[in-house]
Amino acid sequence: MSFDNVDYTSLNVPAAPFSDPSIIPTFPKGKVPRHVGLIMDGNGRWAQRRGLVRTEGHQAAEPVVCDVIAGAIEAGVRYLSLYTFSTENWKRSPREVRFLMGFSRDIIHRRLDQLDSWGVRVRWSGRRERLWRSVIEEIEAAEERTKNNTTIDVVFCINYGGRAEIADAAAQIAREVRDGRLNPDRITERTVAQRLYNPDIPDCDLVIRTSGEQRTSNFLAWEAAYAEYDIVPELFPDYGREAFWRSIDRYANRDRRFGGVKK
Repeated sequence: MSFDNVDYTSLNVPAAPFSDPSIIPTFPKGKVPRHVGLIMDGNGRWAQRRGLVRTEGHQAAEPVVCDVIAGAIEAGVRYLSLYTFSTENWKRSPREVRFLMGFSRDIIHRRLDQLDSWGVRVRWSGRRERLWRSVIEEIEAAEERTKNNTTIDVVFCINYGGRAEIADAAAQIAREVRDGRLNPDRITERTVAQRLYNPDIPDCDLVIRTSGEQRTSNFLAWEAAYAEYDIVPELFPDYGREAFWRSIDRYANRDRRFGGVKK
């Protein structure tokens, strides 16, 4: 899908059914990633290249987020984690941080009816520390309203960092050992995994990063240990469902061995 002519002021994304069934790719059976992580990079650069302020790039990303969610549903992805605001993003200018906090809250509020109608279960991953109370309240309300939806779980990673998540799991384990509820000699990888922010969500199969930057940026450090990566050149506002499908198609053609040898 080309976004050259998208009216970003309307913030409209087609309601379901999303696409003409004839254009939805048919992926090989068993080859669609169950859990996809998306590093939505390049919003600020997209705006600056057009002579706009950085926050207008974030605004332009809103309909693209919804378009990608729709494309994920059509492809059969079950979990989609969106890197929305990292623990490192607090280093940005106070103006941009204020905008991103309010925008994260408002996008969930604006889109909740639409996401709920699509069967999306809204979830959150991140730290409460420093996060605006109004953002937490909006997320919690969305989680409660959509908790019984089963089409796709969309995880908004807000004030999230992979190292922070592992550190928080380690702190929880330490408390349990201190209180005599956990034997330190029986700590395993499973022990850690069960204390992550959303332990019921399976490990990530595919991580997509837009804008061509080739780094993980502290995203899903534990969950993506064996994920495939797809680095795409598009800045995120130029992405969309068809580009998302191409990422899945490339994933479907990878040979995943998880450290073993193919017989």
